[in-house]
Amino acid sequence: MASITQIHVKGRLVGLVGLEDAMEDARREGHGYEEAKGFLLDRIRRQNYIPSGLESAYGEALARYYCQRMGLPVSQDRGQDEVAPLTIRILGPGCANCARLEQEVMAVLWELGLPADVLHVTDTKEIASYGVMGTPALVVNGKVLWVGSVPSRVRLKALLEGAFRR
Repeated sequence: MASITQIHVKGRLVGLVGLEDAMEDARREGHGYEEAKGFLLDRIRRQNYIPSGLESAYGEALARYYCQRMGLPVSQDRGQDEVAPLTIRILGPGCANCARLEQEVMAVLWELGLPADVLHVTDTKEIASYGVMGTPALVVNGKVLWVGSVPSRVRLKALLEGAFRR
């Protein structure tokens, strides 16, 4: 069964089938931002409906997400027409520490008033795709920021504020 990855397109969260595989192919071929736009859009169209007139917005969103996940630079002026919420993943099998990290993240987001999409990932294959060797793990915008424990509230605030400013 193909995985569904959620990304923001023009401020809306959309689920796409096959994005992780397409991004891996783009990485193997060495695509940067501009090349990834067309490549990923073509690949995603094979399994997903792309509304007419939104091809450019999808291409930009796909390339932005790809670069964030692969640690590639993205120009600051890209995507300025929308406030991009943080994409937060809590990685872990559902243990008490995983649940506590999720609760702490939600509390800090509320306290700071930061927009975010939070998803608790329990699938071991998806967890492994982030390269973490322990849980719980905190992933923000595709970058692993914390592994193996629940950070203090102060540290968590600093991590999320820092990620939002980027």
